[in-house]
Amino acid sequence: MSSLLLRKYPLPVLLSTSMTLLPVLTSSLMAGWAITHEPILAGWAMSDWTWLTVVLTLGSGLGIVPPTFLALVFGYFIGWTSLPLLFSLNMGAIALVYGLARWIQPAGLLEYLQAAYPKVQRLLLRFRGNQLRLIFFAKLSPVLPFAVVNLLFSLAGASFRKILLGGAMGMVPRTLMAVWAGTQAREIRYLLENPNEGVGAQVLLLVLLLVSTVGIGWFFRDKEKSTSAES
Repeated sequence: MSSLLLRKYPLPVLLSTSMTLLPVLTSSLMAGWAITHEPILAGWAMSDWTWLTVVLTLGSGLGIVPPTFLALVFGYFIGWTSLPLLFSLNMGAIALVYGLARWIQPAGLLEYLQAAYPKVQRLLLRFRGNQLRLIFFAKLSPVLPFAVVNLLFSLAGASFRKILLGGAMGMVPRTLMAVWAGTQAREIRYLLENPNEGVGAQVLLLVLLLVSTVGIGWFFRDKEKSTSAES
């Protein structure tokens, strides 16, 4: 049964699907826990948050919990001092996903995708022409799943240095926005139930989404022109 499932749906497809759906469930569960245990979390020392960051780095890397959600919670309880922890969490999670992608043999996946979807070859050629730009704009987007994006770029053959650098540049605005929203909230329940409440947060969210969308579209349009010129 499991071998039949893997033949129909390759491991990377199953992983990316779970990494998209699982954070939705875990975020809801963690939000409920944080709301009911707010006095306990408020009394935690920085050392407690540091150990929690280590555990959540693994969870974020495996796509169990989204870093942006964690930035809201960290920002609410410990404010701007959470930034070093959150940056470390993001970088560690990216490294974990990259290691996972190496383990599931991306070369075999690329052959499968190219055979099933011939247009994939052209997309890969465009991507390899300027990896850093596309990684940055994709990581900047507030709607693309963190772990899935990291997994796909790793499987597409992006270098670890470019994934780390592009991921770092792209996640900084998202993290700052989430921490800022956390510092502005008056109660944890309202924050987690309305993470984008307020004109300022909505404008920043739309700006990030717009810049990311335009940047990704510009990337493919630019590569399309260069491909046409060569042919």
